[in-house]
Amino acid sequence: MKFKPLHDRILVKRLEDEEKSKGGIIIPDTAKEKPSEGEIVAVGPGALNNEGKRNPIDVKVGDKVLFSKYSGDEVKIDEQDLIIIKEEDVIGILN
Repeated sequence: MKFKPLHDRILVKRLEDEEKSKGGIIIPDTAKEKPSEGEIVAVGPGALNNEGKRNPIDVKVGDKVLFSKYSGDEVKIDEQDLIIIKEEDVIGILN
């Protein structure tokens, strides 16, 4: 299935954290925090401004980003757990 976000929304695949702590302790899935890092899978065309023109989005497909911890809506597309966030929830691009 293909998915194209609307306006200034971005489809992100969360990047998984390691399952061990620095001390070597294995952390169960229930105790893990959801990571706030992800890879962009799809990007909308941008929001419309007051003049009816689109504001371009600063990120592109493939970028690794840091986003707000409790932002977005979780969805499942083609058996993948993804999250839809707004551009304003992206804190920065990871290099």
